[in-house]
Amino acid sequence: MRQNDSYATLVNDFMSRLEDVMKQVPEENELVLRNLHEIREMANKISFRADSIDVYSLNYFFKCIDEAIEAGCIDDYAACRFDLKRFSVINHQFGREIGTKILNEFIVKLQKGLGKDGCVCRIHGDTFTMLFRRKKLSFVMGYLSGTMIEVGYKQKKRAMLSAHAGYYEIQEGKIPEEIMDRIGMAWNIAKHVRRVPYVFFDENLLKAVENEKWVESIFEEALEKEEFLVYYQPKVTLKNYRLTGAEALCRWKHDGEMIMPFRFIPVLEQSNMICDLDFYILEHVCRDISRWIKAGIPVVRVSVNLSRVHLGDVDLLQHVLEIVDQYEVPHEYIELELTETTTDVDFRELKHIVTGLRMQGFSVAVDDFGVGYSSLNLIREMPWKVLKIDKSFLPEGNEDDADEEQKKVMLKHIIGMAQNLGLECIAEGVETVEQVTLLKENNCYLAQGYLFDKPLPVEQFEERLGEMG
Repeated sequence: MRQNDSYATLVNDFMSRLEDVMKQVPEENELVLRNLHEIREMANKISFRADSIDVYSLNYFFKCIDEAIEAGCIDDYAACRFDLKRFSVINHQFGREIGTKILNEFIVKLQKGLGKDGCVCRIHGDTFTMLFRRKKLSFVMGYLSGTMIEVGYKQKKRAMLSAHAGYYEIQEGKIPEEIMDRIGMAWNIAKHVRRVPYVFFDENLLKAVENEKWVESIFEEALEKEEFLVYYQPKVTLKNYRLTGAEALCRWKHDGEMIMPFRFIPVLEQSNMICDLDFYILEHVCRDISRWIKAGIPVVRVSVNLSRVHLGDVDLLQHVLEIVDQYEVPHEYIELELTETTTDVDFRELKHIVTGLRMQGFSVAVDDFGVGYSSLNLIREMPWKVLKIDKSFLPEGNEDDADEEQKKVMLKHIIGMAQNLGLECIAEGVETVEQVTLLKENNCYLAQGYLFDKPLPVEQFEERLGEMG
């Protein structure tokens, strides 16, 4: 990726001549050298500046790497690729004009912190790459972990920005494209696979990539062979501990081995393959419910997870209807779960989808409530039916008193808020009798977790349904 048009050629010629001039200036002439450095920086910004904010373009990143390699000091540098978490929420809250100012200020401050030996370059949107001296690594990691940005004069707007980041401490002998691939790999795993703030590239990542390629290569065949199995985790009412619903979970049995979701779900979520799997699970759930109805087996509402990848599908509602209606399953028996991290998609799009599902009689749940950044906005703006409280809000009995009490207070208010908004409230990950007691004290009477049942194969779950008769 290099600039090769006539304009770039002129600029490069100017820069080359400028470098020659700087070499001829005596070191003791600090004022002249400082002015020439400033001219060089201005020329770089003109030549490599991105469109809408004060940041270099990606071409400048490669240029800086080339220069460090030529100077023989590339192993003194580290590189990073990052994207801002849920920046669409800031645009939604303040509008795009203010959002752009916030983004620009964030990048300007970051560039200033890197100093003249570093650069921040835009890949696209809110995704960037950096090259900087290794001694700046602590500063970069701290800055990307969370920095408050303030713009405006009379009416100041403030926002906390943080990022998913992939880092690579560069080794001598690496070419620019190789460096770019490695930080891209680390960033991708941080954002999509491990869902953590940052990942450093190392040889273990190569194993993760090998697993990713393996999953992608056999997924379609596994789908055709119906190697993916539906397991049902019961939901119970705490009033009498009877079965009241279930969540459909996916397991993969390949060549006699049970492959757990953490090995394949994050890989599939990087592409539309996760949509194929979600529809597969929904269809198999509908098959089971249809069979239970025809056999006279009692039926409960079953929740099916929908990845956020679906939210770019304008025909999502139609796809869901086609599958469910094909098996003549009453819509009240199907619940669609959307994880709270869907806050990084367009709110209007999400609201359109949730509203459409609700109008067709489906229950819609917001999953993992309390984990994401803008929980209250999601609850206020979307017509959910069910709120699932993340297990992190349940006291575990092994923390200090302050942490336990804080969790209890937050749990009480979350349950109260949900009930005041007319939402069903269910706690997931319930594992102890003490947690059940706490939920009942706060008038939350729906729960799922290992205390009651692990995810069950369909045959065992059917036995549980039969006990209801």
